Amino acid sequence: MPILSLPFRRRAAMRPLAAALLGAALALPGTAAAKTLRVATQGDALSMDPHSLAEAVQLSFTGNIFEPLVTRDARLRLQPALATEWKLTAPNVWRFTLRRDVKFHDGTPFTADDVVFSILRAQGEGSDMRTQVASIRAVRKLDAHTVELETHAPNPILPDLITTVYMVSQSWAKANQAERPVDRRKGQENAASFKANGTGPFRLRERQPGVRTTLARHAGYWGQIDGNVTEVVFQPIGNDATRVAALVSGQVDLIDPVPLQDMPRLARQKTVKLLQMPESRVIFFGFDQKRDELLYSSVKGKNPFKDKRVRQAVYQAIDADALVDKVMRGAARPAGLMVAPGIRGYAASLDKRLPYDPDAARKLLAEAGYPQGFEVTLNCPNDRYVNDAEICQATVSYLARVGIKARLQAEPKALYFPKVLKRDTSFFMAGWSPAGYDAHNALFALMATPGSGGQGQWNLGAYSNPRLDELTHASQPELDAAKRNAMLQEALGIHQQDIGHIPLYQPNLAWGLRSNVNAAQRADNFMFFKWVTVN
Repeated sequence: MPILSLPFRRRAAMRPLAAALLGAALALPGTAAAKTLRVATQGDALSMDPHSLAEAVQLSFTGNIFEPLVTRDARLRLQPALATEWKLTAPNVWRFTLRRDVKFHDGTPFTADDVVFSILRAQGEGSDMRTQVASIRAVRKLDAHTVELETHAPNPILPDLITTVYMVSQSWAKANQAERPVDRRKGQENAASFKANGTGPFRLRERQPGVRTTLARHAGYWGQIDGNVTEVVFQPIGNDATRVAALVSGQVDLIDPVPLQDMPRLARQKTVKLLQMPESRVIFFGFDQKRDELLYSSVKGKNPFKDKRVRQAVYQAIDADALVDKVMRGAARPAGLMVAPGIRGYAASLDKRLPYDPDAARKLLAEAGYPQGFEVTLNCPNDRYVNDAEICQATVSYLARVGIKARLQAEPKALYFPKVLKRDTSFFMAGWSPAGYDAHNALFALMATPGSGGQGQWNLGAYSNPRLDELTHASQPELDAAKRNAMLQEALGIHQQDIGHIPLYQPNLAWGLRSNVNAAQRADNFMFFKWVTVN
């Protein structure tokens, strides 16, 4: 049965995530008093350019300034944004009717020209959003308020995929020499790094990277704002104890994440409350499987990670259950797949890990020709995921027990992302929440052989399997839901058998709020300030 004839199937696929949504009730509109919301996060949004980095913190923050054609509500259901409706006019042509009387923050009108410019910009050099728009062959303006997106092949989930592809003002970008996105791989900056001109409910007032970013409510916003926040002060506080102390003392109103060790104490605080739910993300390790010799390794002239036995040895040397229990304090679920429950294409039957077995790991290393192990650098962020550095440090200890000497290089994501995106890594930690809540995105971005148009853009170790590529391409235009799921699951199973990456766990989200603050928390960890009320 075709996917397109089943509008409620898409919703049903997300029910496990939506059911876990524990966000507080939104305030009714019409609250008159001006309210400032002070937010502290573990790491900063690295740029104000909405196409420069496909990272949740950045897309979440800039999603308050910019908007897509299609969005999601607090329960992750597709909703109109800058497009009021969309439909298929041919098997591979989506037509979008644009919202009228929308203006950018500088007062210029939003039109089809901006959509054409934004899609091409997101597809272009320097963009990190290419995986979301890779299926688009052409974008055409029919009139000032109608555009068509023609795909290379039928793509029934295109509206799902573009919910984080934000629209940029063509005239503003050209006037500010920001026609191309900031390329994080090259460390480039332009006006779009520090300035912003969107159509969203908040406009950028001040940007001090790494220190503080201030937003003000946009008085001319076209849509409804359910909360009463008129100003947002957003600041990174990397130190866990300092971030918690700021919440408890009332210096900030909302923190993300709550350090796991502090959750029991905060749960007893009358002036603080917690919002928690499973995140739609899987944390994993990846390997360089392309170079003939590893970077920063003791092994000369060889790349141990090209051998599946070595990858399996690393896998079985790591006790994921203990990581979840001890380092994550139970606030996660061990994962055997690269996608989480609730993602379209997920199969519980596949979501099983290889057993923790250091003896088997040593045997595999010996069989592969590394009886004494080897040295390698493990690259990890230390301000991106909950307890990311601690997980990596524990992994270093596990690997040492089987003879692999991993040198941990943990650094802020402002340094980490440019390094790994340039593939200047042999062994790394990352996480992924699939765009569109569909396994095809994870397969295309993380597991498909790196190629043109964004394919394998985040496949940083260049894992490759021709059959997986074939299934990834074949599943995209398939309209029969059962056939499509079968292809997605076969591809995920192939990757699992190859040990292309090591899935570790699906974490829980944890926000800490002052008791007078209400917010909506989503499984993708996007924080929309228009849904926040400060009483």
